[in-house]
Amino acid sequence: MDIVEELLKGNRLALSRAITAIENEYDEAMDIMKKLYPHTGHAFVLGITGPPGAGKSTLTDKLARAYRAQGKTVGIIAIDPTSPFTGGAILGDRIRMNGLTMDEGVFIRSMGTRGSLGGLSHKTADAVKAMDAFGKDIIFVETVGVGQSEVDIVKAADTTMVVLIPGMGDDIQAIKAGILEIGDVFTINKADHDGADKLVREMNMMLDLDGLMTDWRPPIQKVIASQNEGITETIENIEKHFKYISENGILTKRRTERSKNEMLDVLHSNIGSYITNKLVETGKMDEYVEQIKARETDPYTVVSNVMKDMLK
Repeated sequence: MDIVEELLKGNRLALSRAITAIENEYDEAMDIMKKLYPHTGHAFVLGITGPPGAGKSTLTDKLARAYRAQGKTVGIIAIDPTSPFTGGAILGDRIRMNGLTMDEGVFIRSMGTRGSLGGLSHKTADAVKAMDAFGKDIIFVETVGVGQSEVDIVKAADTTMVVLIPGMGDDIQAIKAGILEIGDVFTINKADHDGADKLVREMNMMLDLDGLMTDWRPPIQKVIASQNEGITETIENIEKHFKYISENGILTKRRTERSKNEMLDVLHSNIGSYITNKLVETGKMDEYVEQIKARETDPYTVVSNVMKDMLK
């Protein structure tokens, strides 16, 4: 099977194989991405982030169904914790969205964090491009709930939605310095629980005091995702934000910055692979360490020589 050719024809198996190659860094992954790249740049990417237990997967499920009702095709990348035993994604998010798996207009893929501190697999951006080239109109990137380190979502999304729930208490103060400042749209899920109105007031106060206000005031929407309440309003907020960033040149700036970050990520990845293949696996790294330990050379000279070899 020619993976790229079949993917561009709409073959779901080819898309799955492409993402597997990307995630596992197979030899053909780079060639696949080179061929897919000219076909990307069309999908709207929505990042969904928030603390554990906020109901992000349930909300994603309901939003995806609502977009499908509009006739739009949907891709979902659910970033799951990586199993310490197999290195694979635990797949909890995909289980919670199981009802969507029979819909041909929806493609769901779970990816493991693989040790990524920002809550995002470093291969997420390439998986997004594969779904984009496949022809998905909207791509959700739902991150593992690890708190403020999830600011990495900004690098992958056009619009970022932060999901919070009542009853967080003082925890909201701890979160403020991280994910609250990346939110374009805020959603208070489980709004039937005590404290929902209080949380909305606290959020509004924080936004007033933020000092980073622009022409866009992030809306705060109460929802009960499990009962499908507030979903229509949430989509309206998302679409208003997309319209705002499209008309003000912000979308272009974000996507330019994303391209820059992706290029740097590829550079870092290739440098890491070079070090692993040429130094670690050949045993040269151990030789250098022994020479440094004996003061026969120094780390700076070694690194300088390694860089020269790389650039030959």
